[in-house]
Amino acid sequence: MVAAAVDPAGVVHRLLCSEGGSRGTLGGAALEELALRHARRMLADATAEPHVESVEVGGQTWLLYVEAHRAHEHLIVVGAGHIAVPVARLGRLLGFRVTVLDDREEFATTERFADDVVVHRTDFERDPFGDVTIDEHSYVALLTRGHRWDFDCLRRLLEAGTRPRYIGMIGSRRRVRAAFQALLDAGTARDTLARIHAPIGIELNAETPEEIAVAIAAELIAVRRGADIETISRRERVLERLLPEGEKKDAR
Repeated sequence: MVAAAVDPAGVVHRLLCSEGGSRGTLGGAALEELALRHARRMLADATAEPHVESVEVGGQTWLLYVEAHRAHEHLIVVGAGHIAVPVARLGRLLGFRVTVLDDREEFATTERFADDVVVHRTDFERDPFGDVTIDEHSYVALLTRGHRWDFDCLRRLLEAGTRPRYIGMIGSRRRVRAAFQALLDAGTARDTLARIHAPIGIELNAETPEEIAVAIAAELIAVRRGADIETISRRERVLERLLPEGEKKDAR
């Protein structure tokens, strides 16, 4: 976060803040606290723009400018098959940093993807996410070639305790149901599964890899912008049908 204040004499003061601390000063604790309140509101609203406003502190009028600098969002595509190629391309067009993971030598190649897409050959069984850092700025799209790998990668992602901004998993209702049932049986909490967008994407009656990629990209945009739209996961309600609210289930 960057805050700048112009005092009554026209002198500019700057304050740089991050999770690691701050540097500089705006000339007083009251003004800095006011600036931080503005900054927190901006960080909570992804659509908020930098702005200047006139504020009064200690009987003096200041011009306050606040701008939020957010971390670059990271799209991690698990699986390098025919749908992953257009998903990665659209991810770059949307401004994501894109990484593709696959365990197959013939698919995990840079030649299949644009030059600005990072491709890693990984081991889905042992450590599928060993080459990437996943945090609250990450979006994870599970597009593997089969139910087993979707389940294993999802299980490892949840067991790691990371909380990416988005987790989406491809598959039919039956495939998603099987994965959710296995995770519930293993003790995964219902609330944890409720965060997963599965089946992935919005409802477009998509059929081709490119159309499916557009449906997935649209859901990524909706999550980024906080839009309330009809998604396939909302329509299918796999978790609600599998374990209705209020039904007893052993979960941790």
